[in-house]
Amino acid sequence: MNLADWSLHFYRLPYGRKVVWSNAIESSGVFALLKLVSQDGVAGLAEGTIKSTWSGVSPRSLQAALEDVILPAVKHVDLGDPGALSMCFSQIPENRLAKGLVDSACWTLRAAAAKQPLWKLLEGEPAVDLCWTVTRAQPSAMADEAAESCGRYGFRTLKVKGGQGVKTDLEALAAIRAAVGGSVELYVDANSAYPRAEALDYVRRIAEAGATIAEDPCPLAPDAAFEALQSACGIPILVDASCTSVRDAELYAARGARAVSLKPGRIGISESLAIARRFKKTALGIYAESALGTLVNSQLPATLAAEQSFFLTMKSQVVHPVPQIRDGRLELPDEPDVSRLVDWVAVKRHSL
Repeated sequence: MNLADWSLHFYRLPYGRKVVWSNAIESSGVFALLKLVSQDGVAGLAEGTIKSTWSGVSPRSLQAALEDVILPAVKHVDLGDPGALSMCFSQIPENRLAKGLVDSACWTLRAAAAKQPLWKLLEGEPAVDLCWTVTRAQPSAMADEAAESCGRYGFRTLKVKGGQGVKTDLEALAAIRAAVGGSVELYVDANSAYPRAEALDYVRRIAEAGATIAEDPCPLAPDAAFEALQSACGIPILVDASCTSVRDAELYAARGARAVSLKPGRIGISESLAIARRFKKTALGIYAESALGTLVNSQLPATLAAEQSFFLTMKSQVVHPVPQIRDGRLELPDEPDVSRLVDWVAVKRHSL
C-alpha cells in the first residue's frame, strides 16, 4: 500500500474549565489530524496534541516537517509493512511527533485494509479500564473533582497530579481518599517536581497515604540512583518523561524498572508497542487527547488503567458519536475505518 494522498487539519477544542499542568495553564487544546489515503483508496488517520511545552512544535512547524521531510520520505514505502516504515524513519533524526502521527495513521490504515478494528489487529480487548486525571488545584477542589468523576463515570482508578509540595500532595491524597473511599486505586504523578535526593522519602510517604504507583517523582535516568530508588521504595515507579524510545526502555529495564508509560500520541503506536514488550506493567499515559485521539490510542493494549479520559474535559469533539464511559470502562469501536467516525463538519467549525 503506497501513499496516494494526505491532508492535515488543525483545530482548537475548548475545555469546560481551566486546566493546570506542571508547565502550562490552559482553557483549550490545539490538535492536528493527519489523514493518509492509499492508492487503493483506504484511509488511516491519527491525532496529535500541539503544545509547545510538550511536543515542542507549532502547527506551522509540524506542517513543514510533514510536507518537506516525512511524507516525501515515505512516498514509495509500503505503508502496510511496519518494518519498512520503521526502517524509513530510522534514517530521519528528530521530528518525533510528525513521525508518530504518520506511524499511527498507518496502523489505522492497516486495520481498515484488513477490515477489522485496530484493537483486534493488535490482539487487544474490545473494552479498556480508564482512570481519571485529577489535575493540580487546592486539595479540597481536587477531592471534589475526584468524587464527581468517580460518581459520574464509575472510575476505579485516579491519577493524582502531585508536585505542589510534599505537604500539599499529602493533603490532596488524604482529601481524595476521604471523598472516594478505599476501593479506588490512586496513582501519583509528580511530573519530576522533587529533587532526586528527596524522591525515596516522597515515594514512601505517598505510598503510606495509599498510592500504589509513583510516576516521575523526580527527574529520572536509567542509572544506579534509579535502580536504588525502585529497589527501596516499595511500589512501582512508573517511568514516563524520560522513556520515549526502545533504547530508553532497554536501559530502564536493565536497571530494574517495573512499569512504563506508553504514549502513542507522542511517539506513535509502533514505538509504544516495542517499549511495552519489555515491561510487565504498562499504562497508556495522558497526552491530552480529544475523543478522536482517545479512540485511536486506547486500542493499544496495556496492563494498567489507561489515562485516556481527558476528552471529558472538553466542551466539543470532532467525532460522532462521542464515546461513553460507563463503570470506568471505554468500549472501543468495532468500526475498522476510524475515518468514518470523524465529524468533518466539526473539524471545519473548530479549525484554526
